[in-house]
Amino acid sequence: MSLLPSEIHSALAQLLQGLQSKENDTRSLAEEQLNNDWIVARPDITLIGLVEHIQAAQEPGARSFAAVLFRRVATKSRKLPSSEGPKELFLTLQQPQKLAIRERLLECLQRETLKEVRHKVGDAVAEIARQYTDDNQSWPELLQVLFIASQSQDAGQREAAFRIFTSTPAIIEKQYEDSVLPAFNKGFKDGETVVRIAAMEAFSSFFASVNKKVQKKYYPLVPELLNILPPMKEAGDSESLMKAFIALIELAEEAPTMFKPLFHSLVQFSITVIQDKELDNSVRQHALELMGTFADYSAAMCKKDPSYTSEMVTQCLSLMTDVGADDDDASEWNNTDDLEAEESDLNHVAGEQCMDRLANKLGGQAVLPPTFNWLPQMMMSSSWRDRHAALMAISAISEGCRDLMEGELDKVLGLVVPALQDSHPRVRWAGCNALGQMSTDFAGTMQEKYHQVVLTSIIPVLNSAEPRIQSHAAAALVNFCEEAEKAILEPYLDDLLSHLMRLLQSPKRYVQEQALSTIATIADSAETAFGKYYDTLMPLLFNVLRQEQEKEYRLLRAKAMECATLIALAVGKEKMGQNALELVQLLGSIQEKITDADDPQSQYLLHCWGRMCRVLGQDFVPYLAGVMPPLLDLAGAKADIQLLDDEDQIANVQQDEGWELVPLKGKVIGIKTSTLEDKHTAIELIAIYAQQLEAAFEQYVLEIMEKITLPGLAFFFHDPVRIASAKCVPLLLNAYKKAHGERSPAMAKLWESTIDKVLEVLSAEPAIDTLAEMYQCFYESVEVLGKNCLNSTHMAAFIESAKSTLEDYQARVKKRAEEQQDIEDGEDESEETMFAIEDDQTLLSDMNKAFHTIFKNQETSFLPAWSRLLPFYNAFITSPDSTQRQWALCIMDDVLEFCGEQSWNYQNHIRQPLITGMRDEIPANRQAACYGVGIAAQKGGPAWSTFTSESLQALFEACQLPHAREEDHVFATENACASIAKILKAPSSKVTNSPEIIPHWINTLPVVNDEEAAPYAYMYLAELIDQMNPAVIAAADKVFISIALALEAETLQGQTAQRAAASAKKLVQATGIDADRILNNLSPETQQIIRANLV
Repeated sequence: MSLLPSEIHSALAQLLQGLQSKENDTRSLAEEQLNNDWIVARPDITLIGLVEHIQAAQEPGARSFAAVLFRRVATKSRKLPSSEGPKELFLTLQQPQKLAIRERLLECLQRETLKEVRHKVGDAVAEIARQYTDDNQSWPELLQVLFIASQSQDAGQREAAFRIFTSTPAIIEKQYEDSVLPAFNKGFKDGETVVRIAAMEAFSSFFASVNKKVQKKYYPLVPELLNILPPMKEAGDSESLMKAFIALIELAEEAPTMFKPLFHSLVQFSITVIQDKELDNSVRQHALELMGTFADYSAAMCKKDPSYTSEMVTQCLSLMTDVGADDDDASEWNNTDDLEAEESDLNHVAGEQCMDRLANKLGGQAVLPPTFNWLPQMMMSSSWRDRHAALMAISAISEGCRDLMEGELDKVLGLVVPALQDSHPRVRWAGCNALGQMSTDFAGTMQEKYHQVVLTSIIPVLNSAEPRIQSHAAAALVNFCEEAEKAILEPYLDDLLSHLMRLLQSPKRYVQEQALSTIATIADSAETAFGKYYDTLMPLLFNVLRQEQEKEYRLLRAKAMECATLIALAVGKEKMGQNALELVQLLGSIQEKITDADDPQSQYLLHCWGRMCRVLGQDFVPYLAGVMPPLLDLAGAKADIQLLDDEDQIANVQQDEGWELVPLKGKVIGIKTSTLEDKHTAIELIAIYAQQLEAAFEQYVLEIMEKITLPGLAFFFHDPVRIASAKCVPLLLNAYKKAHGERSPAMAKLWESTIDKVLEVLSAEPAIDTLAEMYQCFYESVEVLGKNCLNSTHMAAFIESAKSTLEDYQARVKKRAEEQQDIEDGEDESEETMFAIEDDQTLLSDMNKAFHTIFKNQETSFLPAWSRLLPFYNAFITSPDSTQRQWALCIMDDVLEFCGEQSWNYQNHIRQPLITGMRDEIPANRQAACYGVGIAAQKGGPAWSTFTSESLQALFEACQLPHAREEDHVFATENACASIAKILKAPSSKVTNSPEIIPHWINTLPVVNDEEAAPYAYMYLAELIDQMNPAVIAAADKVFISIALALEAETLQGQTAQRAAASAKKLVQATGIDADRILNNLSPETQQIIRANLV
């Protein structure tokens, strides 16, 4: 029986017809009525009426539409006067109304016989279930109905139950976790394929919703889960098999080792699917994706399987030969101007991407042998597709196999270089691709050792008859040249640029565009050596920029702008002369004529202005008036966000580039990322102007701070915007300081508003990597303002934020430790975990720098606030985690360095950690502890003198470790050496046997790596020489060579270097040692440096 009168149903039916009308006006009017007269005015009647319409409508389409609309309306936000905030509309209804709706929805689900309608009703049920779950409420009768439905004689009901579980797995409460296992088991064995697939999808969704320990209960289901697959393959049911693979991929991401007992069988089955050309390519690629997922999440399990790697490499290479169908001579390929035509769903692209993953996850030792078992014979094959695949495989694996391949580059280039003269154009293209990729992946080695092989081979390819190969050869040169030093490129510049300038005359616009990009890259790398070609190239570029061009030539002109400004940077303002101002005026003229939002010249212009600012310096100031307004508009852009209610809206947005879709509580939020990327770029460029122009940029600082960068710190829609804002704030503060002075009232006012916002985001930033940037913003800003810029409120707020950050960090560490216990023997930590650890280490490092900066500028006034964190230091400094120990030690060093004698008040927290730290097996911690002891002697006052003198033995031990001079340990060793010098030199030193100690200290020299430690050691040594200390005279050769090596390494600079050199000269004169004999043991370059210093 209906709860609503018939006239309500009639009005609602009429409304639904209007909403489905093909007439825009009718539909718009109906939408307005729905929102104003129904949803806002009577939401309860709206939802009850829609659910009763689902029950009563005769037409399937009407029932479906009512179900879709019900779901859309139920998720609308509604604010009740009695509630704290808005809630989803269904949850705001009275309890009797909600019960009535729930009851009718379940009736509709049970009675509906048509599959499509039942799916829509099931989606509505799932939406209400989600709302209850998110609100920590329950819908008790739903689970019972779904369990009954999963056992129904009607396959449609069984499928519907599992579909709802898939959408809202959280409805299976903890007390039902055990009872759901047999339901899934039965679903996996169901006689209907559609039910088995629904059960797989539901299980995957449910499995991801429970914690790791609970997941293990369900591992026994894996055999039945995998038994679903073979019948589908035998039946050639590609669509169902693809859905099954998607569910397995999700499970493999969650718990790859659950498949361990049957992994080999799953590998063999998946390989047969990948091989089966009778199946759709999409399912073959999903089988490949499943195997690739195992490499991503459990590389150890893959490497242990006897056939995984060899079979996967073979199948990837096979898929990679599936290229150029119906285009054997590549005429169609070469004639297309759309270079992005190939879609990512092609077999050869899937094979290449999977090869890249295998190499990166399994490493060269696993991947190289099976790959190079195939590549030589493929390169010798008469089929161009085999040769093409082999070259693309080299491109794909070079990054992941870098360490092993680097030593075999002669052999690899022996395969690749001949391909540049292959008879087939696509093979030549692939050869260019391989050389370009190798130039990036083996950057440094390729340029230094193989420049002649690469450049003399690829430059002639620029003369190819095929435009696509010309373009790709030029693109490969970008990869090579951007990693090459000026001296390497200089001999080839004539040949390179003569060929590239010929490409500028190509009839193909994309070839011209690529030639410009390559010339720009060469200019950037060749720097002043490019000046020789300036007079030839720049007029050509000016001509392009002056021409009135059609829309299709906009990108070409944008590339010309990029090229001209990069050449300007390379040759400098003096070489350009009047051309510099002409170029700026040309850019201004182009900017004035841009009217279309999609004009690529706009984006390029942003960067061009930034380069010209760097070229002109203060001479750029007059042009700011034209440059800044459009830049400020972009930087101040608001987030373009849309709430997408239905599938049609989502589909329309998905068709547009530059949007990101984010699911949120049953809805989808569309965020226009292209706008946010422009905003990010604009803020980065503002930072360049502030850095380059300093005081001359002052006129824009207040507006930018108020409207762009300070709000940008909390722009949570886009991490890069927050990061760019954080980097910009200190530069803007510096520009304003340069104009007004450090202690001016104007500076103080700006600082007051800035520091409050910066401190606020330290507590609000959710992303760990971005939080590190916020701490960097804080300490760089404090550095700009200098001494005593923080008051007690600021310091208390900082400590409160740091306390919260450290608590969150400890929680993450604890969670990772618990997860580590669940990792099986032989399994590596996930990439996600390793990235998380790296982010935390970066965060702690930037927090350390923040503490260092506060202590440096506030000194003892920071101690009261800082003391609140002592429990964290005490926990960290004894932690088994070396990163935590280092963090605490470094902060204790700051207390010693900047708080002088007051540091003794914290000696109970400092002494033992320093003693233990000097013997820490981690060199960075040993370095921090050794440094701390030295700084205690130097700045801690008499109270520390007994402790520091007693520390000498441990410092000497640190210098005498077997690996003390190895790369990872040498900084700790040199800090120990410098600290011994500080202790011996300290006015309050209690060392009574210096004459016995000094000879041993001399043996800890030289200090040739640490530029901070070296001056302390060598100034003390100079004093000993001035005093003609007997230990110095006795070890004159050792002392002289130690000074010589420090001068060569340039760890001594300026007056310190002069002082050390003068002492060395004095030592030679006093002792008569043969300096030439000693120096002859050194290289000629070193001898020259030292003799220059000793003159």
